[in-house]
Amino acid sequence: MKLSGGELLKEFDVAAAKENIGSEVEISACVHKVRQMSEFAFVVFRTGRHLIQSVYSADECEDSLDGIKEGCYVKAVGEVKADNRASHGFELILRKISLLSSPKDDYPLTVSHKKLGCSLDVNLDLRSVALRNPYERAIFKLQEGVTAGFRNFMMENGFTEIHSPKIVASGAEGGANIFSLDYFGKEAYLAQSPQFYKQTAVAFFDRVFEVAPVYRAEHHSTSRHLNEYIGLDFEMGFINDMYDVMNMETAMLKFMLAYLEEHYKQELDILKVELPVINAIPSVTFLEAIDIVSGGKGGRNKFDLDPDDEIALCKYAEKEFGSEFIFVTHFPSAKRPFYVMDDKEDSRVAYSFDLLFRGLEITTGGQRIHDYNEQVAKMQSMGLDPEEFASYLDIHKYGMPPHGGLGLGLERLVMKLVGLKNIRMASMFPRDINRLEP
Repeated sequence: MKLSGGELLKEFDVAAAKENIGSEVEISACVHKVRQMSEFAFVVFRTGRHLIQSVYSADECEDSLDGIKEGCYVKAVGEVKADNRASHGFELILRKISLLSSPKDDYPLTVSHKKLGCSLDVNLDLRSVALRNPYERAIFKLQEGVTAGFRNFMMENGFTEIHSPKIVASGAEGGANIFSLDYFGKEAYLAQSPQFYKQTAVAFFDRVFEVAPVYRAEHHSTSRHLNEYIGLDFEMGFINDMYDVMNMETAMLKFMLAYLEEHYKQELDILKVELPVINAIPSVTFLEAIDIVSGGKGGRNKFDLDPDDEIALCKYAEKEFGSEFIFVTHFPSAKRPFYVMDDKEDSRVAYSFDLLFRGLEITTGGQRIHDYNEQVAKMQSMGLDPEEFASYLDIHKYGMPPHGGLGLGLERLVMKLVGLKNIRMASMFPRDINRLEP
């Protein structure tokens, strides 16, 4: 019998190796590239985050390189030698190298190149190989940094992390863009957002957040839409108005960008990311936005922003305010969900906002209805039957503080941070109307 609790396997520590020039270290890694010279060879190892250069010569290493090629997984021992030309300021002089496993076939993509240089479809079809490329992999390490920055900020500001169900009895957003499934003979749906549950949790936690998948059955095939994406959601109680939510998001984004700068410089350099600078984020109302994009002519019967509008508004924000972000507030009530509070002075518009970044909407949020009678009345005015939302209305029936929140699309934010042309490149294994594998 064995008991757990013994010594942990350690990952190769780049910082520790750099501080111990002349010592021997052990590394377990994938062979990223072998470059054979006349009397020696450069062997580049790929760990879970880094590329480590090593030098092999028959005189220095007790093992042969026979059978060692790109894609092999090995364990090696090498002496740390200072070298400012190497990416981390050192290289390893190989003393031992042993083969752990070797691939059956050669890579179908040029993984060791800086960029793959293949089409989007080929990249996605061969995703398990494509993601071994350092550039492709760095996108998702940076994505980790975005979620870590978000989570750390939330925890530091009194938010509780929740995990809401993704199989639900009704859709939070309504409409036809919802996946249905047979749930033991009952009709159920995949959650369009954690909206109902994060509002519920405000009643007992005051402030909550979640990082989780969101499902939208939209028949889009554009560079900005996915049918499954990761939402960064938060909801907060005791707000004065939706501007409290907007201020919280502004502070969160500032924190997140500083977090990336501190902890993910390697990925920022690989991806050549220019992080935006946030001092304050300007905001305009929906009607002001329409005037801006139309040159003062207004938008007849316009109830939402289209992609060209979002691009134009971001250009306006950068020119007028030096900001790559802009909030658009007070959207028409008719085009916002039933849980959004209407403006008390003009019920045609809602206390709802979008945040645009580099020409793309990345966030939707606002103030929610907390009064039971007001919520029932709005449902009825939109042709909804309150009886179908009885469990949701329980939170209003038994009391709620004034509250609001938002949902931010992780892939959209990463797409714009990195400057990717298609959102699928910011999804590890994207799901769209045509792709269910790999």
